[in-house]
Amino acid sequence: MPELFVELFSEDIPARMQARAAEDLKRLTSDKLAAVGLTYGLASVQSTPRRLALVIDGLPLAQPDIREEKRGPRVGAPEAAVQGFLKAAGLSGLDQCEQRDTGKGVFWFAVIEKPGQATATVLPGLIEAVIRELPWQKSMRWADTSFRWVRPLHAIIALFDGTVLEGGLTIASREGPPRPEGNVCMAGEISTTRLAFGNRTRGHRFLAPDWLTVDSYGTYREALCKAYVLLDREERKANILAEATRLAASEGLSLEPDPELLEEVAGLVEWPVVLLGTIDPQFMDVPAEVLITSMRTHQKYFATRTPEGKLGPRFVVVANMVTEDGGAEVVAGNQRVLRARLSDARFFWDQDRKGRLDGRLEALKAITFHAKLGTVYEKAERVQALAEALAREIGGCEPAAARRAAQLAKGDLTTGMVGEFPELQGVMGRYYALHDGEAAVVAGAIAEHYKPLGPTDSCPTAPVSVAVAMADKLDSIVGFFAIDEKPTGSKDPYALRRAALGIIRLVLENRLRLKLTELFRCAHGLFQVPGLAPADAVAGQLLDFFADRLKVVLRDRGVRHDLIDAVFALGGEDDLVRLLARVDALGKFLSSDDGANLVTAYRRAANIARIEEKKDGRGYEGEPDPALFGLDEERALGAALARAESALKERLEKEDFAGAMSELARLRAAVDAFFEKVTVNADDKGLRENRLKLLTRIRRTMNEVADFSRIEG
Repeated sequence: MPELFVELFSEDIPARMQARAAEDLKRLTSDKLAAVGLTYGLASVQSTPRRLALVIDGLPLAQPDIREEKRGPRVGAPEAAVQGFLKAAGLSGLDQCEQRDTGKGVFWFAVIEKPGQATATVLPGLIEAVIRELPWQKSMRWADTSFRWVRPLHAIIALFDGTVLEGGLTIASREGPPRPEGNVCMAGEISTTRLAFGNRTRGHRFLAPDWLTVDSYGTYREALCKAYVLLDREERKANILAEATRLAASEGLSLEPDPELLEEVAGLVEWPVVLLGTIDPQFMDVPAEVLITSMRTHQKYFATRTPEGKLGPRFVVVANMVTEDGGAEVVAGNQRVLRARLSDARFFWDQDRKGRLDGRLEALKAITFHAKLGTVYEKAERVQALAEALAREIGGCEPAAARRAAQLAKGDLTTGMVGEFPELQGVMGRYYALHDGEAAVVAGAIAEHYKPLGPTDSCPTAPVSVAVAMADKLDSIVGFFAIDEKPTGSKDPYALRRAALGIIRLVLENRLRLKLTELFRCAHGLFQVPGLAPADAVAGQLLDFFADRLKVVLRDRGVRHDLIDAVFALGGEDDLVRLLARVDALGKFLSSDDGANLVTAYRRAANIARIEEKKDGRGYEGEPDPALFGLDEERALGAALARAESALKERLEKEDFAGAMSELARLRAAVDAFFEKVTVNADDKGLRENRLKLLTRIRRTMNEVADFSRIEG
């Protein structure tokens, strides 16, 4: 079946935008094709620095015919109603309609058949709309046009079934200068230009810059390959990785894994040529993190490692050019540029070590953390107190070491190195602390106090590091909630969601037995600024916020969100380790037959009690009277509930949640028998009330473990 092929050829698209833009191109086109009734087989996209390409196989030559039926007024209705119906249906008379008996009367029906348009007629407007609607993080206007796109567009290929589609992209120029007319100054005229659809593109900017003519996606790929453009992004990445690995191995080194850099570099080159350069030996005593950051951030070089795991003396550069000398001049030029970059880094390294880290703390008073929350110096003081308090709750954590690490943690913000490479915050603090003779645990905590930065980042495990990392995040999240700077929708300018997830990981992965509510109140009390929301209100908001974040963490582990809700709904459960143990036990219980059936019985009991309480305008929370148990099933259920309540109390105090679930499971037989044999709404009012109290006791007993009303399904 026919193929639709579209290429948008432009100036260089930023590397980090290309893959997303290609997917957006496919998504928008697919949605619009579906909207006009055009189905297809497969759709795929590719991107290079200068082009987005889309190919869709299996499109029909025409839209399907559409048959619409519209019901009109009743036969014999007023003329005005009939004429209004005909006009709306696009018909000239009732002879074009038919009468039908609907069972509720005889009505006029219009049957409208619309033949489908040729696909080649539909596509041009659709493609133009897609181009205009492509979402970009940043866009621009160029020349005198008012059209916005990521970079200037040069050409658009639009081929359907091997034929160029009629149409193009109409681009309006900006208004010209005002022109006088008599005594009135008239607005300038607006002109338009049209970037017509065609079948031409260009190859590599330098190696094959001439226009190429194509008639299908297949010939397009072949022509580009001959013109030094490797279209497939994944193929470029694979080639770069394979050749870089080979070159490093040829020198007895291994390539430093860097998927993000690989993704970016694949978006910078159309014809990757991988080369190996040498780092000047005079820079090899500078910290490896500095060298790697300088190379990857500014130059997009890949680092290497020795067999011992140290930074290798070679780097990998990916050029976009084939040269007659095999890349020798390219390598030499990159080595010169790197030497200049590393000279700056070495200067900062040498200068920063001339002063002690603790001598830089006064300079933090000049750095504002937030206008309403004070300076970074004040934040550091709060974090010190919080880290010291946390140290007393974390096994093996020395409070003095935690306080010292928190005191020095922000000191490297005033160094030249961090000023040049902000991503080295904490990392450089560790080096400078060790240079000053600080303890290794203190230096390590300085390096790790920002961690974990994301789901793939490592989580600190050293006690002092854990205390300082948690204190830093707690101070930020409590402070911003206290001044009502909470995340909203997709906006989270202060990365508070990430901070909450970091705290959750620190707690769970280190199995810390901490009460979050007390920590929130403690952190709140350290702020000496006016206008904060009350501590209890902030703690309540944060507990809800953490519950939502915990759902994200546990969802990735396959845990249902309603189980977390059921445990959080108990109130007062802010020990995450204990909460997770409850959730795990609850999940296993519900996966059993006893658990599933007991929850069904719980719902039945809770629903009956709720309905009767609403009808009677009163609750039935009191204890049932055993003397009124008239049936064996009542007595058995009352005894089972009494036994379960006593056993549950003991199990929960010991945090034996699996055992608590077992106690609930033992209720199943008594509950099932009760519902099978006992009529709750008895004629005797006293008996009815006693049985409703028994149902309420089922609800109350089970809710000691979790709020089963929150369980879904």
